[in-house]
Amino acid sequence: MGVSRVAVVGAGIAGLAAAWELAQSGCELTVLESERRPGGVSVTERRDGFVIEGGPDGFLAAEPEIPELSGALGIADRLVRQVARGSFLWNGVALAHLEEGRAAALLGIDARGGGADVAAGFRSFASGMADLVAALVGRLEGQLQFTQGLTGLAPTAAGWRLALTGGSAREADGVVLALPAHAAGRLLEAVGVPGARALGEVLYAPSVTVSLAYQADQIRRPLEGTGFVSAPGVGVVRACTYASSKFPGRAPDGHVLLRAFLEPADGDLGTLAHGELAAILGIRGAPLWARAFHWTRGLPRYREHHAGRVAAVRARLGRLAPLTIAGAGYDGAGVSACVRSGREAGKELLSRLGG
Repeated sequence: MGVSRVAVVGAGIAGLAAAWELAQSGCELTVLESERRPGGVSVTERRDGFVIEGGPDGFLAAEPEIPELSGALGIADRLVRQVARGSFLWNGVALAHLEEGRAAALLGIDARGGGADVAAGFRSFASGMADLVAALVGRLEGQLQFTQGLTGLAPTAAGWRLALTGGSAREADGVVLALPAHAAGRLLEAVGVPGARALGEVLYAPSVTVSLAYQADQIRRPLEGTGFVSAPGVGVVRACTYASSKFPGRAPDGHVLLRAFLEPADGDLGTLAHGELAAILGIRGAPLWARAFHWTRGLPRYREHHAGRVAAVRARLGRLAPLTIAGAGYDGAGVSACVRSGREAGKELLSRLGG
């Protein structure tokens, strides 16, 4: 039997993890990404010595998936531990201590192991979460194709035919769909997978963050812990992470980096965030700069019986030519969950291909 031709659709963390798993087998691999860059919502920017995260800033230290993958990629020495601990609740008048893990739960962070996992804290990478993306992309050189979205999927005698943006097409013996649940659901429904429409019921909550840089002497109130969460209905700022306190190397000496999570709002997001943070933290003067990220589809929110619906769809996929699904829309929203989902999808596809 010849070398299997495999396509991974989507180059977010789950897609990259699946592709890395498949690449180890020596198959003929192509990774198709509709955007101009890899990583999905995992975005790290660097500016004036600051490390700015547009998506997740770390992962639960108790979860093994990312340390294991980092070791295999040769970047385990880039892992850093959380420095500050503890969080607060802003009730509109004062900041009060929150019990361990409560802030994570309020922000929708996936912690399937419960309080013990959260109590172990978080880890990240020395230069931000893009370190992991860059390492995966480096191992997939020549196999990634950008601005190549999937518009249709059809079975063939040997596998699948993928219709791509621009009118081109590609054939593959096996496919990993590492797409948001609503997008994968439409494609699977079109090829007659019963229950695929249910994947579209996964709701993705919008996410708006603003990173703001300050000189340390602008902030009059001590920055205790990792940040705060606002009580429901209190202001536009839902939460604030003291990014330069949480992980090392996020800001130059004598400077502070804050990251505000906002309710969707009109107007200049940097101005809105700064106005509320100035009142809460006693900030004098304007920020050195502000950088906003707005994801119209951020963290997935699962409806009741979600796992059962996903399992049923996967069982039906087992009756078709080799095809698997991976990503936050199915198996958990945390970065570790996405790595686990992607690698498991890659292994399942290899098993079905006889690899």
